[in-house]
Amino acid sequence: MDQSTFSIVGNSKAKNTAEKIAGILFLACGFFAVAAVIVITVYMIAKGTPALHKVGILEILFGTVWSPTSAEPSFGILYIILTSVIGTGMAVLIGVPIGVLTAVFMAEVAPPKLARMVRPAVELLAGIPSVVYGLVGLLILNPLMYKLEMWVFKGSSTHQWTGGANLLCAVLVLAVMILPTVINISESAIRAVPRDYKMTSLALGATRIQTIFRVILPSAKSGIVTAIVLGVGRAIGEAMAICMVAGNSVNFPLPFSSVRFLTTAMVSEMAYSQGLHKEVLFTIGLVLFVFIMIINLVLNRIMKKGAKDADKCR
Repeated sequence: MDQSTFSIVGNSKAKNTAEKIAGILFLACGFFAVAAVIVITVYMIAKGTPALHKVGILEILFGTVWSPTSAEPSFGILYIILTSVIGTGMAVLIGVPIGVLTAVFMAEVAPPKLARMVRPAVELLAGIPSVVYGLVGLLILNPLMYKLEMWVFKGSSTHQWTGGANLLCAVLVLAVMILPTVINISESAIRAVPRDYKMTSLALGATRIQTIFRVILPSAKSGIVTAIVLGVGRAIGEAMAICMVAGNSVNFPLPFSSVRFLTTAMVSEMAYSQGLHKEVLFTIGLVLFVFIMIINLVLNRIMKKGAKDADKCR
């Protein structure tokens, strides 16, 4: 064999070696990701279930009194669970329409120069630390909410005044915090819709608005749903900002009530808790973990259904 043949053989062996090393690295990374999920799951179950046996699952999940440091401690977290569910749901109802319509504006309506100006602003929102959102809510939203609260409950002798730190303020902060996730993913999904769909709709006589709402958005449905579910995950897992603006008291989740979310319940009491109190806080973490897992399962189910529908259309 001549020199060129040896060179080709050597290069082939080097490429095979590099591919094998890359394959091993990819396998290790995948194994690490799966192992991390398994370890976290096992740890949360191990730490969260003892309190369920000691206190009782019904008393914890359906009890309405949270008083872990009293002479006769109570560990009911029903109001905390309802606050997380209702607060997250309200934030999604406010933030998702704004986010999706903003994505439509950036992808289909705005001139390219304006879209290039808006996009960095949205990305900047995603990079702002959550404590900054909480600080802005504390300094701006809370005083405004207090004025609204005084106007709504003027002359009331039974209302518990919150100083503006209430569920409504927390919902508004969460709605703003999920905007970057919803906007960025929804815009990507809208831009991924084949241009032929749009051109065909317009050629058949549909207006621009009809094309957007009857062709483009339905075609990007799976991506938009993904954005919504990820936004829900961001909202339900937020702690610091909510701890600053929600009042952090265990009450039934009414708009002008000081409330406590699942995340803030752990953040506010974990530092000084001990014994059964600390075990119940881990149980709250387990409940939150279950919520996140349910959201992920719903996401996977929706994505699979969307893929099947797309295959049928083809």
